[in-house]
Amino acid sequence: MTRSVTILKSHFTKQGGAEKYARRLAFALTEKGCKVTVLTTAPVEENFPFEVIATSLKSRTSVSKVWEFEGFCEKYLRAHPTDIVFGLDRNRCQTHIRAGSGVHKSYLEHRKSFEPSWKRFRHMLNPLHSTLLHIEKMGFEHPDLKVLFTNSHLVKDEILSQFIIDPEKICVIHNGVEWAEWQLSFDNWQKVKINPHFEFLFLGSNFERKGLRPLLHGLARLQDKNFHLSVVGKDKNQKQFERLAHKLHISSHVTFHGPQKEITPFLQKADSLVIPSFYDPFANVTVEALSMGLFVVSSKTNGGSEVLTSETGCIIESLADPQAVQKALEIALAHPKTPASATAIRNAVQHLDFSMQLNTYLEKCLS
Repeated sequence: MTRSVTILKSHFTKQGGAEKYARRLAFALTEKGCKVTVLTTAPVEENFPFEVIATSLKSRTSVSKVWEFEGFCEKYLRAHPTDIVFGLDRNRCQTHIRAGSGVHKSYLEHRKSFEPSWKRFRHMLNPLHSTLLHIEKMGFEHPDLKVLFTNSHLVKDEILSQFIIDPEKICVIHNGVEWAEWQLSFDNWQKVKINPHFEFLFLGSNFERKGLRPLLHGLARLQDKNFHLSVVGKDKNQKQFERLAHKLHISSHVTFHGPQKEITPFLQKADSLVIPSFYDPFANVTVEALSMGLFVVSSKTNGGSEVLTSETGCIIESLADPQAVQKALEIALAHPKTPASATAIRNAVQHLDFSMQLNTYLEKCLS
């Protein structure tokens, strides 16, 4: 008997981690013989071997768009009941959910670590946040929910502490990586990396939330100044961080590259990626860097830190403690990228290849 599956994903583009999972899941379920329908928002201009139904949102505000898409999905599912309803955003009724964005309530709590109080007050008044909190609670605690996928134990623990849900329903599957696809770029890294110094790399937009401030303070404390930091990402307050680097007397050691379409050259040149995020359910760049042979320094509040070992990376014990950041950076300095170390780090995450991750999703969905 053919299983029917409806996938809910507000954006079905090629960009973005959640979008990538939605596409791969739709293709994989189709290959398994399922009748797959994707509910999303326009525009979708590609042809797929499964049905894609896209609605054009007429709403202007973010909160209205959330409710409009929710209403669109609800109306469709009433008229077309399916065996599996797989949500990858936030909707109220699904049989399977991938909480790739973590827990919204936890996200708001973590924002207090780096945002001023006036912004927190503004968030309390923003109807978008109350809407997401409501929909999230309805979805996680819905009686029809069979499996809730999280990409880290960090997120699983947050869900269990904040919602009424059977722990047996939660399945942790760490984010996958296109391990095989990175092979050629990895093979060529020695042709690109000619730095006489140790190269740190920071990747991410929204520098405050991603922890660039404590990173700069940690770098300023290093006794060994034979390092350089490349900052890649978009932030409207970049000048503020440039001034901070100047104030800390490390501006000659830091280069702000702005947003880049292609990050591979930066991964090839780097010895270590630093992810000092105040909150990341699982930063995809964690496994991308590991698959390129980089030693990774991560905060505890990046779920991706769960895949690190003493050979592949280290964890910053507290972002509030500059000495803790310094200590982690010093550990990284003792792990410069060499052909042997890079190969060992890359091989350590081969089991996180997307194909293996997808098989686990399929087993849990179709069993």
